[in-house]
Amino acid sequence: MLIAINRVTLLCIAILLCASCFNGDTNANLINVFGSEGGGNGQFRYIEDFAFDKQGNVLITDALNANVQIFKSDGTYITAFGGKGDGVGNLRKPEGIAIDLDGNIHVADYLTGYIKKYSSTYEHLNTYSGYGSEKGHTLETEFMTFHPNGLLYVPEAGNNRISVYDMDGNFKFTFGSKGNNTGELMRPEAAKHNSKGQIIVSDLGNHRVQVFDEHGTFLFVFGKEGKGAGEFRKPSGVAIDKDDNIYVAEIGNNRIQKFNSQGEFQYMFGSSGRRPGEFGNIHGLAIGHDSHLYVADTANHRVQVFSVK
Repeated sequence: MLIAINRVTLLCIAILLCASCFNGDTNANLINVFGSEGGGNGQFRYIEDFAFDKQGNVLITDALNANVQIFKSDGTYITAFGGKGDGVGNLRKPEGIAIDLDGNIHVADYLTGYIKKYSSTYEHLNTYSGYGSEKGHTLETEFMTFHPNGLLYVPEAGNNRISVYDMDGNFKFTFGSKGNNTGELMRPEAAKHNSKGQIIVSDLGNHRVQVFDEHGTFLFVFGKEGKGAGEFRKPSGVAIDKDDNIYVAEIGNNRIQKFNSQGEFQYMFGSSGRRPGEFGNIHGLAIGHDSHLYVADTANHRVQVFSVK
């Protein structure tokens, strides 16, 4: 008797077989994979970063499809907004995304320098910032965060700094400048906050992570270039869990490392490849409302989801 096995069944089998790779020392278990290459619903061409709305849905920026797609936490496609075009709500290369205290969605466009604000029902409300190096403008924006103080922290790879805005898009201040001394930055990729209000920045070009207070004052740094435990090659996405542990993705090493709130190494998992649990050109990270870790497996055009301890 012949048994028909579809693609979903094969994927579930692969996840079960690979799950054992993440037991034991790593404390990370692969529980879901969704997405494929393309321009259709639920498909990706260049996944960047994540945000979660009040319902626990995950919003995902896709730079090359120029849109934001919304999924249930189990990976079921819901809808999308943005898309290429000349309208006020269209996008060219969305990367950073964050949701403010009122539930409005802010999307940073890497190519134009604009940050666009949408309602919780995806209607365009406002456009602010612009392309440039002067204060109040941005250059090559990356993965941002809305702080409990109501301010948006936007890392700018092109200007080697963090720019800060309020929920209405009014510019407040910047911190950081180009360099490799403490407090200086080289193409920062992500800025995320913890429960203490500290800003954790992946300093991609300097192969390290720096921590600042909410005013931009340098606090401490960890990591250096390399492939060993606690070392980095092009750190990209950052996620913070409820205990302020820090998860850092690395484009250069295609892995994820976990650190405690003081930057002390805990464990790492992942390697280069296309199988479930392997990564290619890994970008954004986020902890969902379900406490699972969502990973932008960019070169493989998919999202991988892990339970982590």
